[in-house]
Amino acid sequence: MHARTTHLQADRTKIDEGIALVRDETIPAVTAMTGCVGMSLLVDRESGQCIATTAWESQDAMAASAEQVRPLRDKAQQVLGASTSDVDQWEVSVVHRDHATPQGACARVTWVSGAPGGSERVVDVYKMAILPRLEELEGFCSASLMTNPETGRAVGTVTFESREHMERSRDKTTSIREAAVKEMGAKVDRVAEMEVAQAHLHVPEMA
Repeated sequence: MHARTTHLQADRTKIDEGIALVRDETIPAVTAMTGCVGMSLLVDRESGQCIATTAWESQDAMAASAEQVRPLRDKAQQVLGASTSDVDQWEVSVVHRDHATPQGACARVTWVSGAPGGSERVVDVYKMAILPRLEELEGFCSASLMTNPETGRAVGTVTFESREHMERSRDKTTSIREAAVKEMGAKVDRVAEMEVAQAHLHVPEMA
């Protein structure tokens, strides 16, 4: 499984308009493409940051969709009044769901960087040391890890039932993260807390 993430720095006043576009036009168009297994959208209403993720059955399917998704991305950028748009490609390394994502769910996203070629170590630590502790957090819904073996970068996402659950987990998650990156031999680049605006990723369990 592979995934493409698009980071948009949007006009905060246009977030709801952008969510409606993704829900009504972008998701139906993308999920109709060959090899697509879903799409999600995370938003931060305070900063205007938006992250759209599309998942694909294979790297070939993801590559074949590149030109098809470009006009969809351009329209979303226009509707959101986005000043920047960055696209990354990943391998989907871990997916675990405890239960479905409810309305009002929020997610904590953590970007880390390590040595190129060190993704196997990162995945092992995530599965053995991080995931079991995340599952114990109150309000836990799901967790995923995406990696880029060539660059050594990885991004982990933990979804909670509500913003309140996410905020209450902050101290415990920080402790888990600090211990894990030492074991991974990686460093934390950034952490973001975001609203789950659309949750239609249908990647199978990979834990």
